Amino acid sequence: MKLWDKGYGTDKFVEKFTVGNDRVLDLKLAKYDVQASLAHAKMLEKVGLLTGKEFLVLEKGLETIRETIENGTFSIEESFEDVHSKIEFELTKTAGEAGKKIHTARSRNDQVLVALHLYLKDEIKEIKENIRQLFETLIRLSEKHKDVLMPGYTHTQVAMPSSFGLWFAAYAETLIDDIIMLNAAADITDQNPLGSAAGYGSSFPIDRKYTTELLGFATLKYNAIAAQLSRGKLEKTMAFALASVSGTLSKLATDMILFLSGNFDFIRFPKELTTGSSIMPHKQNPDVLELLRAKSNKIQSLPVEITLIVNNLISGYHRDFQLLKESVIEAVDQVKENLKIFVFMLDNIEINDGILERNDTYKYLYSVESVNKLVREGIPFREAYKIVGKQILENKYHPEKTIRHTHEGSIGNLCNEEIRKKFNMFYQK
Repeated sequence: MKLWDKGYGTDKFVEKFTVGNDRVLDLKLAKYDVQASLAHAKMLEKVGLLTGKEFLVLEKGLETIRETIENGTFSIEESFEDVHSKIEFELTKTAGEAGKKIHTARSRNDQVLVALHLYLKDEIKEIKENIRQLFETLIRLSEKHKDVLMPGYTHTQVAMPSSFGLWFAAYAETLIDDIIMLNAAADITDQNPLGSAAGYGSSFPIDRKYTTELLGFATLKYNAIAAQLSRGKLEKTMAFALASVSGTLSKLATDMILFLSGNFDFIRFPKELTTGSSIMPHKQNPDVLELLRAKSNKIQSLPVEITLIVNNLISGYHRDFQLLKESVIEAVDQVKENLKIFVFMLDNIEINDGILERNDTYKYLYSVESVNKLVREGIPFREAYKIVGKQILENKYHPEKTIRHTHEGSIGNLCNEEIRKKFNMFYQK
């Protein structure tokens, strides 16, 4: 069944190409199409386009379909183009003539769009919750290992003293920026496009504010063309938010891969969380982290992919938009999986103590501390810098390994409670 059926068929080759993977992807949108269809039916009754009896029949039919979705028995057979045609077919079977009226005053364009808005609203909430779990894991590890020193790096060279407390908390606070990006995406999804029809409204006296209230949207996309212009922009905004999260995860994975290497040996994992080599019996490879990095980097390319698909399209609907659904839905699922596996890995991380005491590799890590000590004794900074620099050049430098960091966000003052308060402030928005 096709919603645009006019009494003639489509070439099977063309149909297969145009339908693509929609039947599989639409299973994730099915419950949202039911939700939007129910709100639409209530509105049609309110404005007199459905009778009370017709609405009750449609409501019962939609609730039955919702139950099959929830218990996993709902399916979209090859005879249907997408979830929308399948649901309308099932409604017509159970509701008769009333089922044929459900599409009054709407188009598949706003039908797809409102389902995507509702889907992404829910997914953003779930992703934020997954981020919260990672955030709490990082803060807990920061507190647990706040006194364990490690080298900090600039230009991939040994730079200044750091700590595992500072390192873990750094990624925890960086997640707040990703929450802010997701909040921006959430604000864009929280606008009701239903009723914009094919992008030019309807001659029926529909009540779009009523469906906005029924569906729990904060506001509606008032202008019908603007509602359709959000297709592509909606997915691109979501892609930027997913890319932001993925950028954080990719960098954290890279740090951990480096710190796991034998040349560093800062951290370890139980052997059960690593993989082996086909020829080298000693190997315990960080495949999970490498795949996390690769999967995260792939998602970071998504905004560019979407931009190239929708760039320079004129206003109105284009079938090009169909390709966005697969990319965004798969990226949403992957980000959630990445966040969960990261929490699992961090729950099993092992920190090596005494890193800075192993050998002379980290001897010059304290050079800035030595300069600052001279400054506190009254020597101008630039002169103190030259004194320590000369000691290093002449191989006469002997560091005093005393760390005095007290300002906010330093080794000695992590401000983890302040970071948690900031996280909660944006998380609850």
